[in-house]
Amino acid sequence: MEKKIRKIKSYVLRAGRMSESQQSAYSRLLNRYSYPYQESLLDFDQPSDKKKRIVEIGFGMGDATYRIALENPDIDYIGIEVYKPGIGKLLDRIEKESIKNLMIIEHDAVEVLENMMNKDSVDGFHIFFPDPWPKKKHHKRRIIQKEFVELLIDKLNPGGYVYAVTDWENYAEHILEVFENQKMLKNEYEGYAEPQEWRPFTKFERKGKAKSHKIYELLYKKS
Repeated sequence: MEKKIRKIKSYVLRAGRMSESQQSAYSRLLNRYSYPYQESLLDFDQPSDKKKRIVEIGFGMGDATYRIALENPDIDYIGIEVYKPGIGKLLDRIEKESIKNLMIIEHDAVEVLENMMNKDSVDGFHIFFPDPWPKKKHHKRRIIQKEFVELLIDKLNPGGYVYAVTDWENYAEHILEVFENQKMLKNEYEGYAEPQEWRPFTKFERKGKAKSHKIYELLYKKS
């Protein structure tokens, strides 16, 4: 029986006021461009389904999410998020850009992976700027922990990747240690990765760079 992870949530539900356009998109489009959370596996593996499948955990406002999907129409993307303003904004982008290869799941990512994703069904995970929980007493709340990474590995196809990005050095060191201790993950670089050309900079990231925050990238593949 697959081990359940209940101690760590993939998010903290933040209060956020939705703009009129975000609220409109959320109300009109969620059912069209989302998979409702369910405690049963999604039926991904249709005979005609030959596309790669990438899952982004915690897409925030979706600025990088929609651009990556738009620029790679031959790949299917699933974004997991609970922050309603971000979901509304991404839904608005999906409609305006006529994006056909991006779906949303509004729920905790841990439960989504445990209950909706089959073993060896994902070709890549994106975890861009997860909550760093900077205070030492809160480090245990960080989503990237041993048990969570083991869950990612279970869902990855052989050769699939995990791509994590953070601007907190302490968190980067923690992620590096967790990844390095997984025998089934192989680092594509010596230490931190080079910036991947296909990952667009976000407004959040540009603000960090303006404050001289260093960006740490980690790219590992399942052996």
